[in-house]
Amino acid sequence: MALLDYLASHVLAFVFCALVLGLLIGSFLNVVIHRLPVMMQRDWRLQAREFLELPAEPEQPVFNLMLPDSHCPHCERRIRPWENIPVLSWLFLRGKCSACAAPISKRYPLVELGCGLLSAYVAWHFGIGWEAGAMLVLTWGLLAMSMIDVDHQLLPDALVLPLLWLGLILNSLGLFASLPDALWGAVLGYLSLWSVYWLFKLVTGKEGMGYGDFKLLAMLGAWGGWQVLPLTILLSSVVGAVLGSIMLRLRNAESGTAIPFGPYLAIAGWIALLWGEEITSRYMRFAGF
Repeated sequence: MALLDYLASHVLAFVFCALVLGLLIGSFLNVVIHRLPVMMQRDWRLQAREFLELPAEPEQPVFNLMLPDSHCPHCERRIRPWENIPVLSWLFLRGKCSACAAPISKRYPLVELGCGLLSAYVAWHFGIGWEAGAMLVLTWGLLAMSMIDVDHQLLPDALVLPLLWLGLILNSLGLFASLPDALWGAVLGYLSLWSVYWLFKLVTGKEGMGYGDFKLLAMLGAWGGWQVLPLTILLSSVVGAVLGSIMLRLRNAESGTAIPFGPYLAIAGWIALLWGEEITSRYMRFAGF
């Protein structure tokens, strides 16, 4: 209690603790981003073989979020604890494995740093309390699923659905929205993109997005209520159009190249949850309403 009282009365100390915690969580998120899709693919393959009544594959080594220990993918040398300090270890090692000198992706420290900075801002925005704790969990989840979607065009149910239920549970206590608003936020969030999906498919014969996007918007609606949905959809569409065009040009890709929509939804939803009312009220004043 003394520590909580101290953090409550010293905002910078709370923000610093959130920054450090975010850096540590960011290191774990790197593991989730890499391993969870592999775990899912192994599970799908196992289920497919069982359904097709094929012989079981030879037993594979344990592979989950805890095992095996982190190691260099090139020389398979185990990463020692002091080589796994968020951001600092990458800088100290100059972005290379200490054993084989193979390059270590810059994305690892960037995810850690991004998670730390986002966590620090959430702590500063809300101050110490249940809102900050809940928003930190949501921020970490959105970051992980966004990076997985970038890599695999996949939004894992293992991340989206627990956060959807958590949003409803928290809002049963009125943390961010009333329970009816949260419930309808989940329903309308899912149905809005589901409707767009089927309309686009009927007109073009193609699939414009995945079912994971429906669930992600439903999850954001469960957290912020139906009121955050219009702004989330608008912002995600604008950001997606701009950044998507830039990415296609940088990659020299064709316009038909698939681009994951999940990260744009996540960014827009995060913004709407933190500043939705302010953005909406300023727009209404600007429009003269």
